[in-house]
Amino acid sequence: MADIPVHDRLYIGGEWTAPAGSDVIEVINPSTEEPAGQVPDGTRADIDLAVAAARRAFDEGPWPSMAPKERAEVLAAVSGTITADMQPLAELIASENGSPVSWALMGQVYAATMVADQYVGLADSFAFTDVRAGMMGPSEVRKVPVGVAAGIIPWNVPLFIMMLKLAPAMVAGCTIVLKPAPEAPLDAFVLAHMLHDAGLPPGVVNVVPAGREVGEHLVTHPGVDKVSFTGSTAAGRRIGSLCGERLRRVTLELGGKSAAIVMPDADVATAVAGVVPNGLMNNGQACVAQARILADRDRYDEIVEAVSEAVGATRVGDALDPETEVGPLVAERQRDRVEGYIASGREQGARVTVGGGRPAGLDRGWFVEPTVFADVTNDMRIAQEEIFGPVLSVIAYDDVDDAVRIANDSDFGLSGSVWGADQAAAADVARRIRTGTISVNTFMLDMCSPFGGFKSSGLGRELGPEGLDAYLELQAIAHAAES
Repeated sequence: MADIPVHDRLYIGGEWTAPAGSDVIEVINPSTEEPAGQVPDGTRADIDLAVAAARRAFDEGPWPSMAPKERAEVLAAVSGTITADMQPLAELIASENGSPVSWALMGQVYAATMVADQYVGLADSFAFTDVRAGMMGPSEVRKVPVGVAAGIIPWNVPLFIMMLKLAPAMVAGCTIVLKPAPEAPLDAFVLAHMLHDAGLPPGVVNVVPAGREVGEHLVTHPGVDKVSFTGSTAAGRRIGSLCGERLRRVTLELGGKSAAIVMPDADVATAVAGVVPNGLMNNGQACVAQARILADRDRYDEIVEAVSEAVGATRVGDALDPETEVGPLVAERQRDRVEGYIASGREQGARVTVGGGRPAGLDRGWFVEPTVFADVTNDMRIAQEEIFGPVLSVIAYDDVDDAVRIANDSDFGLSGSVWGADQAAAADVARRIRTGTISVNTFMLDMCSPFGGFKSSGLGRELGPEGLDAYLELQAIAHAAES
């Protein structure tokens, strides 16, 4: 294991600290099924130590009382270091979770710097204090840090999602304990080194990778004031209930089953060129993946053919190959899950037009062929449940009202897109979709705008000033009127 990263310490209290236990997490490269790295497997005792360090840093340290601009300087330094080291970071993430390195460079790494830079800018412009003319005298309304935060990170976009939690927490003046997922913890250790080298005060950020049981201990720890979780809806329900019992502040960014509506007047080639890469992004392992493609019934065959052709031409291979567009799924269990959904689609009467099996010549690694289903109805499991793999469903609609009905007929409401020649008409349709973010004739997450979902897609918002508000409490100070 000489050529792969091996970490034997946890980052707690500004120091590289020996873990309480002896177990390790062996990270496996999904493309090769060979070791990609090793980190300590955190325990409840490690979480106790990390929360205590974060608590001290908040209650006794200088961090919360520093000016937002001073805190942002540390974040800016880290963003600069990431920018200077983007390719190695993208390759590291590709080796731990199978994200194609060509996509990882932008979607995993550069996107993280965009988040950091957005919050560095907000540190200067955000109104942390507002003085109002009250009924009896002036009222000072302050936005103060919520305290110690817990950031629970998924494996699919680890560095980006760490930054979604870390950047606003830092600018707000919070301290934080990050728990990376066991499948993809390696980049968190790189980030910890960067934070340390940037002069972060001890205990402001602590990193303890661990599994679900230890993560639940973090969620319920009495020293934690706020939890931010990104992951499955099932896990989010559990975390939300635990936080509700404790009246603990919580942000939940959960699953999605986003619809891409191809309007009757759309140029099919343009729409498909936009939809397919964003349905297959990160091997389909993205909560915002445009997995349901809604096609006008009069043009259904044309759209199915175009989608199938585009998906069939997608290059599948080792995540570290720069030519790869779809890599492996993160783990064998994830491949089993996706194959189960493909079987379900067939059983329920949907028709596979391309893919549906394992790619030839890739005998090692957890690969599934990018797959398109036609003749899908919206009540099928493949249309209602989040597959989290490279599987697209093309669903026919009768008219625009029917398309809106189908798009909204989902437990989820995270993302979506509308594609049409008439931009204004497409935007009108977008406004009717019950989803937290939606794009018109493109697909993007705007780092300055709130990101989150309706319905079972979560609670609260990340990104933009709304993401900073999530780490702040309101305090009103009433002043006596001057006589």
